[in-house]
Amino acid sequence: MTLNKGMGGHHSATAITETWLTPPSIIQALGSSSSFDLDPCAAPMPRPWDTARNHYTWPEQDGLRLPWEARVWLNPPYGRAMTDWLKKMSRHNKGTALIFARTETEAYHEFVWPYASGILFLRGRLHFHYPDGRRAEANSGAPSVLVAYGEEDVERLIQSGLDGAFVGLTRPVLLHMVLNFEQPMPHWREVVCDAIKNLGGMARLQDIYSALENHPRTRANPHWKAKIRQTIGRLQLPRIDNGQYALFA
Repeated sequence: MTLNKGMGGHHSATAITETWLTPPSIIQALGSSSSFDLDPCAAPMPRPWDTARNHYTWPEQDGLRLPWEARVWLNPPYGRAMTDWLKKMSRHNKGTALIFARTETEAYHEFVWPYASGILFLRGRLHFHYPDGRRAEANSGAPSVLVAYGEEDVERLIQSGLDGAFVGLTRPVLLHMVLNFEQPMPHWREVVCDAIKNLGGMARLQDIYSALENHPRTRANPHWKAKIRQTIGRLQLPRIDNGQYALFA
């Protein structure tokens, strides 16, 4: 959960809500809500989805004063208060935070760069969700990052499949990346084109779904079917007889 405080928060100053929910695909890519033990500043009930096994509901419960346990998910209130949340996260040193990519700020220099294990700079701008679960029409207005604290969370970040650029910050993480170097995840356009090529150069949408249902890209994205349709549209693949899409007309 994040509170929007005017222009410094998510979306615009004319937004109809101050509570913005984390996109559920982010939580799922990092291991699902049950893999996080605590969200110390969760959205009030009724919540359309959980973000952890246990929640402190902000502002009724002050997660800055209450004890934190095990793996923490943190989407903090933005603005000046965010520094206090990142300070506690850096001391706890086990979990993942979702914040804006304002890397020049004091909060980064004090509590991210010296303590975090790795950062994923997410591609594009997120669309957060309203308290009832609806996806916001406008994006967040700024790029976002996922900041991992501790070995487990940096490993989940690396394996998440989320679009973006990962930066390791500690020597063990950098060594791990060197020893376990893998080719970067292919772009969706490559994934879709390769699937159609392997299906003989043309294929129905359902056949493409079946060919890609176990691909690493699809396992990391709960809306992968929509992503495939979007990719086909962007590639402007011709649709020929019997509803098949072809690589070449």
